[in-house]
Amino acid sequence: QVQLVESGGGLVQAGESLRLSCAATGTIFRITTMGWYRQAPGKQRELVAIDSGGEATYADSVKDRFTISRDNAKNTIYLQMNGLKPEDTAVYYCNLRQRRALVVPPSEYWGQGTQVTVSS
Repeated sequence: QVQLVESGGGLVQAGESLRLSCAATGTIFRITTMGWYRQAPGKQRELVAIDSGGEATYADSVKDRFTISRDNAKNTIYLQMNGLKPEDTAVYYCNLRQRRALVVPPSEYWGQGTQVTVSS
């Protein structure tokens, strides 16, 4: 069992920055990926950034503005969001995938979501 606790969302003006954090607690085995997704009203959830074995990938819309980082000792990931735009407005979700053993499928966990609102 894993719990993901997010923080850092809020309301900001266009061009400002936010830093999201997600701390994983509980029974942690081998983490395969940790990442961030977002879902805007009326739209499907989309991948924002993901860390896989220390390698980070980003959606094209955020690759030059957002940075994902990871603190392995704390089982925590962060999303530094700079130069925020109104189109970044969404609920941001932390995601963790881990595998306890090769004989079972990997497990997936989601955070509760944190609202990011960017006004113009």
